[in-house]
Amino acid sequence: MKKLTTFALSLSALLSASALAANEVNVYSYRQPYLIEPMLKDFEKETGIKVNVIFADKGLVERVKQEGELSPADVLLTVDISRVMQIVNEGLAQPFTSKILDENIPAQYRDSEGKWYGLTTRARAIYSSKDRVGKLPAGFDYLDLAKPEFKGKVCVRSGKNAYNVSLFASMIEHYGEAKTKAFLEGLKANLAQKPQGGDRDQVKAIKEGICDYSLGNSYYYGKMLDDEKQKAWAEAAVINFPAGKYGTHVNISGVALAKYAPNKENAIKLVEYLSGEKAQKLYAQLNHEYPVKAGVEPSDLVKGWGTFTPDSLKLETIAKNYEKALKLVDEVKFDEF
Repeated sequence: MKKLTTFALSLSALLSASALAANEVNVYSYRQPYLIEPMLKDFEKETGIKVNVIFADKGLVERVKQEGELSPADVLLTVDISRVMQIVNEGLAQPFTSKILDENIPAQYRDSEGKWYGLTTRARAIYSSKDRVGKLPAGFDYLDLAKPEFKGKVCVRSGKNAYNVSLFASMIEHYGEAKTKAFLEGLKANLAQKPQGGDRDQVKAIKEGICDYSLGNSYYYGKMLDDEKQKAWAEAAVINFPAGKYGTHVNISGVALAKYAPNKENAIKLVEYLSGEKAQKLYAQLNHEYPVKAGVEPSDLVKGWGTFTPDSLKLETIAKNYEKALKLVDEVKFDEF
């Protein structure tokens, strides 16, 4: 841990010195480098502003807190509204306004005070076995996965994973805590195996006959189809968008402006670029995510999966219920099998 801390501080010092000497912007990202690199390279080409990226799948918030006022971080990129709100709640973001962002990003996907902005959306889909189940009937909903007839047929990753907790948090808003807890108990009773792995691992389990249904983010379907090893997993499954009373749960990849950003002007330029048509098209084509900017279409592959009605619930509301949802997951001992 000491070595990691020393490295992080040394790297921060180097970035700080570099930022003072050049026209740059420093990005701290939860997102894998390959997911954002094409957009950042294009931004550099268009503006002449050099982009430095630190990737941290864990500990990003802790690093920024530790660096304090000396942090070189300008832009904080992450996924899921819960992680975005962690940045905000820890006091690590500063609000800013931009006419460009207000025009490009619907109000549902940005903070009313300008502390965070959504850049893409993803649907929390239900995957089903192509051979054993096929396409799910119209109106199939998340709640259906807790029905007794699906006992031993469902696979999910940890109930404490942010993607799942955000879904459960939305259910608390729609149905209340008691009904959401009952859903979690029913879903747990229907699990074919102990919650484990990631979203793609659940689709692999469908391919291997361990289960017939799973929960997973929509873009993983595209990622699996693009991967030679995982393509067979995806081809063994059908992606379905729940169409119950409240539609399909959606979440975001999001961005915040760091509280002590040394390159604030460049940071805002980068965020505006990422919300623009060119970057939104790149997100859609390369990552199989849904653009937030109106008029920018999903990739042809994603369009082939069909349309859905996204839940209209504001992401701020989902974030408000996050801790309640996490508590319910613990109460039902969801991950114990």
